[in-house]
Amino acid sequence: MRTTLYFIRHAKSDFKIKEDAARPLTIAGHRAAQKLIADFSNTQLHAIYSSPYKRTIDTVKPLATSKKLPIIERELLRERSIGKWVEDFNSYARKQWDDFDFKIDGGESLRAVQNRNINQLTEILENHDGENIAIGTHGTSLSTILNYFDESFDYNSFLSIADKMPLIVVVEFQRGTFHSYRINESGHV
Repeated sequence: MRTTLYFIRHAKSDFKIKEDAARPLTIAGHRAAQKLIADFSNTQLHAIYSSPYKRTIDTVKPLATSKKLPIIERELLRERSIGKWVEDFNSYARKQWDDFDFKIDGGESLRAVQNRNINQLTEILENHDGENIAIGTHGTSLSTILNYFDESFDYNSFLSIADKMPLIVVVEFQRGTFHSYRINESGHV
């Protein structure tokens, strides 16, 4: 059986808000979230999961309402905890991609982020074999997931999607085993 996961990276958020979990979408982000309804108009979804962070919930909420599905929040799908606000984010991200175990005090390594996300995905795949599932996610979390299935997804790949919000990545599994993924920049899935 084929299972399809539609990862939806959140829409643009307001970086003036430094508290990661509470960061809201911008006005443009809310408009972009509404467009997901059209993107998924011809796609049957069986469930919608999301990180509990406000920007991811608000991104998938219009889609969930249109599909008449609840949003299932999962703490393990949250974004990487940095530990403190980092002004030079690109240098920090580069260090993490160069060393998947690198972290600053109070923060998480990319390996830790990857492990908890993959553990959650394993559970989702076990519970939804043969179904289409949308997952509200974040740029770093999503990138570590893609890296898990394709080691060539690296720092440069991470940078290539850094400004794409929202972004849909379609990941296919056959009988629970990874088959393929594609980054959908065109809209309709």
